[in-house]
Amino acid sequence: MEIFGVVNASPDSLADFSIATDYDSALALGTSLLAEGADHLDLGGQASHGDAAFVNPDEEWAILEGPLRALVSLGVKVSVDTWQVETARRAFDAGATVLNAADAVQDDEMMAFAAERECTVVMPFMLGPDPRHLKHVTGDPVAVMVDWFAEQLKRAETWGIRDRVLLDPGTGFSPGHWNWSERYEYQKVIYNGLDQLHQFDLPIYVPVAWKLTPDRVELIDIVMRQDIDYARAHRPAHIRERHAIAMATSPAPS
Repeated sequence: MEIFGVVNASPDSLADFSIATDYDSALALGTSLLAEGADHLDLGGQASHGDAAFVNPDEEWAILEGPLRALVSLGVKVSVDTWQVETARRAFDAGATVLNAADAVQDDEMMAFAAERECTVVMPFMLGPDPRHLKHVTGDPVAVMVDWFAEQLKRAETWGIRDRVLLDPGTGFSPGHWNWSERYEYQKVIYNGLDQLHQFDLPIYVPVAWKLTPDRVELIDIVMRQDIDYARAHRPAHIRERHAIAMATSPAPS
């Protein structure tokens, strides 16, 4: 399992300890994340929770530019988390190499960009084009997720990017207007059903919780017992620890 350590350039991020808004702070945070066990780094300039402010591409790039240049200087893969193609283009020109497509590549312009750059693409499951305002999942969420990926991957195939897609169950969004008890039950079902994604023969990428409450650690442990390829984590050392425990014991202690 490889880990993308999280750096948030947006001041709207709820995980305030992950915020780095300039070159120097991003360099320090990125260095720390790598020392804690991250293999790569993920940078976002716009928070995705329901109360986050919208920023246009020029504003988003102004937020991202300094931190991105710092992370690229560390010589590791850097993914840019955005749903605006203009931002993605500027970020790749500055050295980003992985597209964490916050719109799930549902826009043809973003799909065309991914095809043009021949890059790895993180595709999160989401009902609706805007991660801040998602539709409520009804019925069996695993079945809905599998059907959704089947359709989106057909589109990806036509654009020639399917083989470069990482499947993300979308639990970083899961939608933001739900209360925690709903999110917890939803994520538990989704994580226990991650094995269903293996039918697509693509890597699985999971954004894991940064809060360390017992219920969230329980969810992390469910993920760690799955055969996932990538985790997106604010606390890489903790995820390395939980992964080691999960691999050694079943069930893992909380």
